[in-house]
Amino acid sequence: MPKRLILCDCSGSQEIDAAALSRTSGLVCSRMHSALCTAETGSATKAIAAADGDEPIICCTQERRVFDEIAADLGVEPPACLDLRDRAGWTDDQASTLPKMSALVAEATLPARPDRSVDVTSEGLCLVIGEAEVALSAAERLAPMLAVTVLLTDDSAPPDNRDFDTISARITTAQGALGGFHLRLDELRQVNPGGRGALEWTAPRNGAETTCDVIIDLTVGTPLFPAPEKREGYLRADPGSLPAVADAILAASQLTGTFEKPLYVAVEPLLCAHSRAEQTGCTKCLDICPTGAITPAGEHVSVDPMVCAGCGACAARCPSGAITYDAPPPDMILRRIQTLASAYRRAGGEAPRLLVHDADFGAEMIRLAARHGRGLPADVIPLEMSALASFGHAEILAALASGFAEVSVLLSPSTERDAPDAELPLAQAMAGGHPIRLLDLADPDMLCDALYNIEAPAPLAEPVLPMGSRRQVARLAARALNPGAESLPLPEGAPYGAVLVNQDACTLCLSCVSLCPSGALLDNEDLPQLRFQEDACLQCGICATICPEKAITLEPRMNVTEAALGQVVLNEEEPFACIECGALFGSKSTIEKITEKLAGKHSMFGTPDAARTIQMCENCRINAQFGTADSPFSSGERPRPRTTEDYLSNRKVQTPNRKDH
Repeated sequence: MPKRLILCDCSGSQEIDAAALSRTSGLVCSRMHSALCTAETGSATKAIAAADGDEPIICCTQERRVFDEIAADLGVEPPACLDLRDRAGWTDDQASTLPKMSALVAEATLPARPDRSVDVTSEGLCLVIGEAEVALSAAERLAPMLAVTVLLTDDSAPPDNRDFDTISARITTAQGALGGFHLRLDELRQVNPGGRGALEWTAPRNGAETTCDVIIDLTVGTPLFPAPEKREGYLRADPGSLPAVADAILAASQLTGTFEKPLYVAVEPLLCAHSRAEQTGCTKCLDICPTGAITPAGEHVSVDPMVCAGCGACAARCPSGAITYDAPPPDMILRRIQTLASAYRRAGGEAPRLLVHDADFGAEMIRLAARHGRGLPADVIPLEMSALASFGHAEILAALASGFAEVSVLLSPSTERDAPDAELPLAQAMAGGHPIRLLDLADPDMLCDALYNIEAPAPLAEPVLPMGSRRQVARLAARALNPGAESLPLPEGAPYGAVLVNQDACTLCLSCVSLCPSGALLDNEDLPQLRFQEDACLQCGICATICPEKAITLEPRMNVTEAALGQVVLNEEEPFACIECGALFGSKSTIEKITEKLAGKHSMFGTPDAARTIQMCENCRINAQFGTADSPFSSGERPRPRTTEDYLSNRKVQTPNRKDH
């Protein structure tokens, strides 16, 4: 269905050239409204009804609620909304905002793939943890709505209230998330409801297990889970703060029913370079996951989708692409970047700058800066990300290669800093001098100050189209951003680089080849060679760990030449010729070393003839062993098979004479 822009200048507070925007975007634009959400709701109703067959895009997000209500009254789907006012129209910059608005419109019309999700069911089984004074009070308020169990952490006596269960225990382990918590308890004591007088505890026991859907933690100690604010269904509140406890109770009361849990990441185990043959390699995702959702699973890692909070840090740091952020997928992010840059240039813009922000803190900062400050400069294009930490070095380089002159990432207080702090120096090393910034600001005016009065550098003269995997995009962008360069030094821990081999120490045992998870190290079936393809190397370190001679070291770098795509020989030796048939096998130095160590010194090679077999190929060695007097393959004469006649003749010999009886 064709799309139609429904424009509004918000009581004349912004300027939009409808004719020019229609020309640059290729979309039909409505007449300019001034009060689409109030006095001109009739026009909004007509546009939402789509009587003329066009799909409306209302250029206002502030009053999305009003337009959704109109759509509900009409019985149609809510219209798409696009924020041109706060992100482009409200600005003190005197430059034209047409290129920026054209870019935002082009991005808004990109088709989006529906996010994947899984259903999570919570039946309302709630565990309240804390001291009696606060935990019992919270349980009394929740008991009419949820099935509550209170776990007391102090030495209080059992309460008389039997509207809910009460236990006393020490939690040893806790796992799971909303709808599937599992806890192990020691020193468990339950209420003995029988008898007269005060209720008493049962005798304590260890090794108990319990499950629940929701946990309210009202303790002041260490939380049960890492990054507790990211664990769905785990509500932690300061027991000394009545508002905090009340908020936790209210939130818990709403956590019953079936919920959609987004599947944030996709995992391809075959690409994972975590370990081989019990030798640990890459641990970047394990080290950076704030919630503990990633765990080792043999030679690869496993991601628990119920625990994953969708920060995206693992996807940004994964060197092989085994873990990718999937909400939205990486190719969609690259398409958005390329669309913004190309649409800006087509509309007459020259040097756009990209501002990456999240959907909550960053979007609110932009709205406040537009309403109460100077707004964004006309050349700064905002890009909203659902997971800010997933915007790694590959995406930054893709933006610069697409034609952006600068990339700034606006961090939020809830952003996990480990991934951006690690990705920034890596991107800077490959950016060819283009500025990349992390903005850790808490005030809209400070955001404006950081973006205004900045002389934007010249963007890439000939932008490239970012395509392929994240590794391929990074290499393509680095090559475009560093014309004439051959190799770029990278910081320690970079996922690109070379394998260096000490040829004097290497024995060409090829154990590194057998364990290389990416196929960067290869052998030669015809010659004793160790070969290397640099663009495939993940710098996981398994080869250096497994090398028995410690002959391998890693060099982080980015080889931007075509040589990185081919194979080079790291070490080779002269092959050894079989002394019988002349066939080439093994390496000369290895055979000579084995001969020196075993000939005449080992029981199997004690004689000169036996020692000669070391210098034979596998076929000649077997033939030689068959011909020796003490061949391990020789044996005595084969016994004659027993037949029926043998059994019958034996029976006749053993049968007694009837006359003897």
